[in-house]
Amino acid sequence: MPKFSVCIPAYKSRFLKECIESVLAQSFADFELIILNDSSPEPVAQIAAEFSDSRIRYYENEHNVGAVRLTDNWNKCLALAGGEYLVMMGDDDRMEPDFLREFSALIAAYPELDVYHCRSLIIDDEGQPRQLTPACPEYERVCDSIWHRLSQWRSQYISDFVYRTEALRQQGGFYSLPLAWGSDDITAYIATNGKGIAHTNKPVFNYRSNSLSISSSGNDLEKMRANLGYAEWLRAFLASHTPDASEQVVYHNLCEQQALFMQQRKRYTMALSMRHGLVSKLWLWIRHRGEFGLRLSDIAIAAVKSRGLRRRLSD
Repeated sequence: MPKFSVCIPAYKSRFLKECIESVLAQSFADFELIILNDSSPEPVAQIAAEFSDSRIRYYENEHNVGAVRLTDNWNKCLALAGGEYLVMMGDDDRMEPDFLREFSALIAAYPELDVYHCRSLIIDDEGQPRQLTPACPEYERVCDSIWHRLSQWRSQYISDFVYRTEALRQQGGFYSLPLAWGSDDITAYIATNGKGIAHTNKPVFNYRSNSLSISSSGNDLEKMRANLGYAEWLRAFLASHTPDASEQVVYHNLCEQQALFMQQRKRYTMALSMRHGLVSKLWLWIRHRGEFGLRLSDIAIAAVKSRGLRRRLSD
């Protein structure tokens, strides 16, 4: 059994070769690389065939799963994985050469946990660094993790987490939400619950922020439907969770502020959508405000926030 299963559900081909090369260049060699071609019209198969490394296992979906049901691809990779620990890579992202070695050391320091996380470097289309995600404590419990994330003090991506494979299977795999919008959050929360999560502040993962990524494109209404599913999960979790003594204060804050946190998440989703076509997106959210419980003030605040997001991305 390899120590790690690195999985790439692949649809886009533009950065796929660079992604694969970054995995194969790892200084820690005990891993398998699973490439799952989501019936892509792009040359995913041809790019994968360029590599002859025996650690590569290549699969193809008979039919395209698509972005809306992205977690289906993640869970298929989970079913195929033979490693003790699992990493889910985006097809346009890349690892630093010591990614797996750094996580191996983190696992050795906290061997009882089921989930681990690293700080990330955000890069652009040319691979140039743009910013770092915030630093995290070395260890934390689930309520702290949720609180920091919902307070918008933390950025994280599916690929900067490493899971114990069997534990992830036992919890039902990756939590399904449309477009996987928030699926990485909730999957990590579930894995963190009970044991906690360990972080390394060494930025060994590179997240590529570009116009082709699901986080910056996709169906706006599906993202908002995912927000409703996120809120439903949070209500159920808080209602059943018995907090550790060290997280009592944060737990009660989450219980009291969960509606506000979800309102802020909806505003952020709208602001992202309004970066392009402000007027048309304003009308989109006005038309659907009843379906998603949006107030006109929420839409107006999101419109203002969208200007800041546009400026940030153009810097």
